[in-house]
Amino acid sequence: MTHNADTLVIGGREFTSRLMVGTGKYASFEQTARALEISGAQIITVAVRRVNLDRSKESLLDYIDLKKYTLLPNTAGCYTADDAVRTCRLAREAGMSDFVKLEVLGDEKTLFPDNEELLKAAKILVAEGFTVLPYCSDDVIVCKKLEDLGCAAVMPLGAPIGSGLGIRNPYNIRIILENISVPVIVDAGVGSASDAAIAMELGCAGVLMNTAIAGAQDPIAMAEAMKLAVIAGRLSFKAGRIPRKLYANASSPLDGMIA
Repeated sequence: MTHNADTLVIGGREFTSRLMVGTGKYASFEQTARALEISGAQIITVAVRRVNLDRSKESLLDYIDLKKYTLLPNTAGCYTADDAVRTCRLAREAGMSDFVKLEVLGDEKTLFPDNEELLKAAKILVAEGFTVLPYCSDDVIVCKKLEDLGCAAVMPLGAPIGSGLGIRNPYNIRIILENISVPVIVDAGVGSASDAAIAMELGCAGVLMNTAIAGAQDPIAMAEAMKLAVIAGRLSFKAGRIPRKLYANASSPLDGMIA
């Protein structure tokens, strides 16, 4: 099977790209649109609270081909379950999508998720027919509870949002992968292409990022780098790496050599 046939399925929808990207922090809407195109992403996140839903005025949505991308409205800036649920309902009523990235934050300094409020909001939204992709801590227990509630995927953080620290707890991610059957997507903390490749080599179904691309010195070049890193990481995972060994193992076998 080639990587072209290796589709990602979330909530019954199929995608060929495993890179998901955000739309904030770019220098202009034009730069946003160009970075999205170069990244090859098919799923793009849009902060409901930060996008102008009044289509009579200039909006990010004017620069995005809604036939080409699947919108993933997110609840960035929400600190309670009620607020997050209300934001998702607003996105659906505005015709954006019922395919949502659920964020319920615990505090403004760390932007870590409030898992209790997250679970509460997820339960309500799943019951209302939303396809829920929750941003959560890298905690297998929380991820399992979200899966049991009916979330279409789980999105544990690699590191704090916008930090660029990379995957801080790869062993936590591995434990989640071993115990969760829905797609596991690393969300937050990626800073470079190597971080994205590591997430994919662990076996994650995808990577979601924003700042790593938008905050780069050359966002367009970084968008392409991230595209290639996700593809390479996925192929590397499927190919199966060699075992790690403490001592050398000659590339050219010594057996059969003439003395």
